[in-house]
Amino acid sequence: MIVLLNGSYAPSLIRFRGPFIQAMIARGHSVHCTAPDVPPAVAGQLSQWGATVHELPLSRTGLGLGGQAAYFLALRRLMQRVRPDLVIGYTIKPNVFGSLAARSLGIRSVSMVTGLGFAFYDSGTFVQKQAMRLSRLLYRLATDANEQVIFQNGDDVADMVAAGCLADPGKARMVNGSGVDLAHYSSAPLPDAPVFLMIARLLVAKGVREYAAAALSLKRRYPNWRFLLVGFLDQGPDGVSAAELARCQEGGIEFLGELDDIRPAMRQASAYVLPSYREGTPRSVLEAMAMGRPVITTNAPGCRETVVQDHNGLLVPVRDAKALEAAMERLGSDGGLRSRYGAASLALAREKFAVDSVNAALMEHMGL
Repeated sequence: MIVLLNGSYAPSLIRFRGPFIQAMIARGHSVHCTAPDVPPAVAGQLSQWGATVHELPLSRTGLGLGGQAAYFLALRRLMQRVRPDLVIGYTIKPNVFGSLAARSLGIRSVSMVTGLGFAFYDSGTFVQKQAMRLSRLLYRLATDANEQVIFQNGDDVADMVAAGCLADPGKARMVNGSGVDLAHYSSAPLPDAPVFLMIARLLVAKGVREYAAAALSLKRRYPNWRFLLVGFLDQGPDGVSAAELARCQEGGIEFLGELDDIRPAMRQASAYVLPSYREGTPRSVLEAMAMGRPVITTNAPGCRETVVQDHNGLLVPVRDAKALEAAMERLGSDGGLRSRYGAASLALAREKFAVDSVNAALMEHMGL
């Protein structure tokens, strides 16, 4: 088949979907990929694998109708030229506009819902409320067009149905996240000292503020403990400001910026933290598990799929910086506990989240 895979952030084609792209090519399919602002390194890697990359205009965070229309029309023109047999999207804008463009041309489409994110939690702001209403309407149109909708946790299915975004629950299929490459993210020894790490776009909904509050409080009491943060400032309405980030750094949080390869940072860490408000299945947690790290995350949709309480990590309530601080203090104070949880994380990653198994399930669902 000719497959068109649409993403909203070019590096994610390599980091999150690289093994899936390679698996489709290995089965003899012709794979085309789209994203905005494709760096030469990403384009080169995709070409080396045998995929064809197309750069399309898309603002990941903008809500303007002109930009959305331009993206839809660019996708439609590309489909007319490439004539794919199947269109696949992941993240909301590629899902919505790729599915609608495909329907307008009579092409099969599948959406991969990798989390409901900012548009599905109510922060109380006017912008967020408008984004939530628009997102739900667009998702309903997209899923009506889809042959299947692939989810990473049951909470997202239930919430999409309840919100009117999925009229036919029979279209829903389930996979265990996007999978993790256990060879690439290989297990590494835990450092003896307490070193905490969070990797995320710097968004309120990722729990950056809770991590910062807990870390800064612990840093005052345990000055030798280290707290690392990896990611980048996001210009969307949910983004953490540069001023907030600067205050975190002044308090002792070590900001490492955006990393093309997170493995060196993960090797420094003796525990991984992601206090997100909800996810599909958080990829960074899977990478931490594959590298043998204990995990602290929230008892929220998607996040709780990765942790068995008091087995490979700890679950804390959403938006509860004090509970997060207590969990981090417990883990930071007990090297033996970190070691036991880390070994359990690796075993769970091997059992449930291996990328080859996830990709096989994806391709079976899609008929590839």
